[in-house]
Amino acid sequence: MTDIHYLTGDTTNPRAEGPKVIAHICNDRGGWGRGFVLAISRRWPEPEAAYRRWHHDRASNDFELGATQLVQVAPDTWIANMVGQHGISTSRSSGPPIRYDAVRQCLRHLAAHAARLAASVHLPRIGTGLAGARWDRIEPLITGELTGHGIPVTVYDLPRARADRDDHPGRPTRRRPAARNR
Repeated sequence: MTDIHYLTGDTTNPRAEGPKVIAHICNDRGGWGRGFVLAISRRWPEPEAAYRRWHHDRASNDFELGATQLVQVAPDTWIANMVGQHGISTSRSSGPPIRYDAVRQCLRHLAAHAARLAASVHLPRIGTGLAGARWDRIEPLITGELTGHGIPVTVYDLPRARADRDDHPGRPTRRRPAARNR
């Protein structure tokens, strides 16, 4: 069994040699435009296009909660679009859209792909942004489905100032108010 490695850096630029899979959580509504997917789309157009086709043709394919789609973006790099979020969070939502059982299924599929490719897995703290997951519930799923089966996993955290901007596109970075002179 290997441990999860934690690094500060950019998940879309994994620090590893050999085959790599960059994994992230998608919703089951076909929405792509907020959160980590923006970083993916800035670097590679293929994952978004493949996800949108997969969702559009869902009546004739396996698109559903718990499904995983692998998209090759370089000779040694794949993106795993993992459907682990039901809908999107709105002011009318009753609870977070994350579905932990679906995430477990996605990670199981991801493990099979990574083993077949002899690849390491690289991800942000999946599900903890827009999907509303708690990391203390996601981390054991990663351990159980990936590292517990010998799949090397690296989790990337952005430096704080950049994370604030990337998590909330168009919204300024939060800053501590300046002290007032009295």
